[in-house]
Amino acid sequence: MSTLLRVEDLQVEVRSRRGTSLPVDGVSFDIARGETVGVVGESGSGKSLTAMSIIQLLPTRAVSMVGGRILLGNEDMAAFGPKRMREVRGRRIGTIFQEPMTALNPAFTIGYQIAEPLRRHLRLGRAEAQGRVVELLEMVGIRRAAEVAASYPHHLSGGMRQRAMIAIAMSCKPDLLIADEPTTALDVTTQAQILDLMQDLQDRQGMGILLVTHDLGVVAQSCDRVVVMRRGEVVEKRGVHALFDSPSHPYTRALLESMPTRNAGKERLPVISDSGLST
Repeated sequence: MSTLLRVEDLQVEVRSRRGTSLPVDGVSFDIARGETVGVVGESGSGKSLTAMSIIQLLPTRAVSMVGGRILLGNEDMAAFGPKRMREVRGRRIGTIFQEPMTALNPAFTIGYQIAEPLRRHLRLGRAEAQGRVVELLEMVGIRRAAEVAASYPHHLSGGMRQRAMIAIAMSCKPDLLIADEPTTALDVTTQAQILDLMQDLQDRQGMGILLVTHDLGVVAQSCDRVVVMRRGEVVEKRGVHALFDSPSHPYTRALLESMPTRNAGKERLPVISDSGLST
């Protein structure tokens, strides 16, 4: 498989009155076409900052990429200006954000928001874009697609909003899909449906997927390889089966031991501390 994305020695700096810090420091990994790579770690480990650095959507002006390279094919995206990145986002890289209710604009219909990248990147006319909107909503498993297209985000359930977000991300058939905690706010049944949908779309289009999550169950179900992060650094990179069967880093072992399914019947779950695994 050819390499689609390569992140090399990524560093992200946060500036504040107290000084500067590197919440992402020296992160490296790659993704091949048709491959799903999971980035896991506890809250604050730098997972989402890494993902948002790739598409230059860091949260504030006080947060910036200060080192490393991000290669999409042979192009270094770290050198792209705002205009070039707007061409890449949505067209070559689709993004599913963590909370669709905040990512979707409440002032516009679902159909309008799905049509926007179609008209911007593919130059489709209004009628052609609207027809494609219905097709995309049907593709992600939404019934009464025309009715949903005319609805606003608050009219939809959490699962339907996430499907609409996937339709937006997939509208221009991107090479890479970044999914930042795509199932966090969903019930177990809807979560399984969303993961199956992502897998089906990947099988159809051959895209690479970067899946950011804290849920190791999602990783086991969906990923080919896993990048484990702690305090902004990568502590382990392995194939998913090798990672679950024989984790090499103490932090990875601690994460796995903290999974409820691995501790069925125990009175208390282990917790992770600076000294390792304690109860």
